[in-house]
Amino acid sequence: MDFLRPEALATLRRWREVIIAAAIAALGLWIASYGGLFLPVVGGAFMALGLGLAVIGLRRMRFARGVSDPGVVQVVEGQITYFGPTEGGFAGLSLIDEIALLTRDGRRVWRLSQSSGDTLYIPTAAEGAEALFDAFTGLPGLDSAALLAAVEGPPDLPRIVWRRRAQRRLA
Repeated sequence: MDFLRPEALATLRRWREVIIAAAIAALGLWIASYGGLFLPVVGGAFMALGLGLAVIGLRRMRFARGVSDPGVVQVVEGQITYFGPTEGGFAGLSLIDEIALLTRDGRRVWRLSQSSGDTLYIPTAAEGAEALFDAFTGLPGLDSAALLAAVEGPPDLPRIVWRRRAQRRLA
């Protein structure tokens, strides 16, 4: 027997990181309320941790889209893999030279261009695509605010979100 409607469960799943962060911050407030010299410091640390986790959770929530496109995305040990019904592939994070968000066949997709010349297209609403946020933010020089602005921006405008800077080599 289900106690919650499916829509309510979906909403709770979407907000789960923020809810957990709020619970950690509330625990910190409760600990800090006991007073003394040590407990307010510990409680303050918990509140700061909860606030930081809430900010990260809200960013991830803004990045994630509902699953409406075909395919599955996996991010494992620095490699992004997309299994689609007609196409797919993989891209190593260390080999990606450019990330762009564009519209292809009526769907918003991430275009991952690699130094080898290969290009991987991943729909933004594929299952598991929310894991790309953490993978992308690990790239050097990527601005997470620009990443979120691209996702929330107009869908008809292609945007280059990140480009790897050329490394100078000593000869």
